Amino acid sequence: MSHWKIAAAQYEPLHTSVTEHVAHHLQFIQAAAQCQCELLVFPSLSLLGCVDEHDALPAPPDEALLEPLAHAAVTYRMTIIAGLPVEHNNRFVKGIALFSPWMTSPLTFHQSHGACIARQQNAISVVDSQPEGIDIDPAYSLFTSSQSISEPELLSSTSRLQSFSHKFAIAVLMANARGSSALWDERGRLIVRADSGSLLLTGQRTPRGWQGDIIPLR
Repeated sequence: MSHWKIAAAQYEPLHTSVTEHVAHHLQFIQAAAQCQCELLVFPSLSLLGCVDEHDALPAPPDEALLEPLAHAAVTYRMTIIAGLPVEHNNRFVKGIALFSPWMTSPLTFHQSHGACIARQQNAISVVDSQPEGIDIDPAYSLFTSSQSISEPELLSSTSRLQSFSHKFAIAVLMANARGSSALWDERGRLIVRADSGSLLLTGQRTPRGWQGDIIPLR
C-alpha cells in the first residue's frame, strides 16, 4: 500500500453556533492539510457541540451553512467526516455528514456507527448496524468511529474497537471529543493514543506499517 495519511480531531465539545462550529472545524482541516492528510474524522455531533444524552436533538443545520466544509474538502482534496443531527422516521437522531473532494455537497447518514473506507477505490460504506455483525469487503482498509464519551463507556468502547480491528484485520481510527482518540492497526495493535485536550491525532500508513503522531492545537 502506498503512503496514506489520516487524522482524528479531538477537543472538548463547544457551546456555540453552527457558524462558529464550522469555523472551528476549518482550523482542524487546515492543520490536517498542512500535514498532508487525506482523511479527517471529527467526534460525534461535532457540528452541534455539547448536548445532554437525554435531551432531544435539534433539526440539522441548513446545508448552506456547511458549504465552507464542502469547499475545504475540494480545496485540500480531503475526505471529512463530521457529526450532526439527521432526520429519520420523523425524529432527529445522531448522524454524520460526509464531505469529499469528488462531491459538491455533503452526504448525510443517520445512526452511523462508523464508516469503512477503501482508499484505492475512493469508496466509503457507512455502517448503520452494530459493526461487530457486519461483513467487511477486503477492499476496505480503514474503519472510523466518532465518539463523545467519558469513562466508563470509553473503556468498553475502545476495547470493542480494538477487538473489532483484530477480528476483521482492518485498521481503526477513533475520534473522541473527551480524550483518548486512538488508532489501531490491522492486527489490533495500538499505534497512537491521545491524552486529553485540543489536538490532531495523525496516522500514516506506509509499506512498513502504520505510524502515529499527536499534534497539539491552540
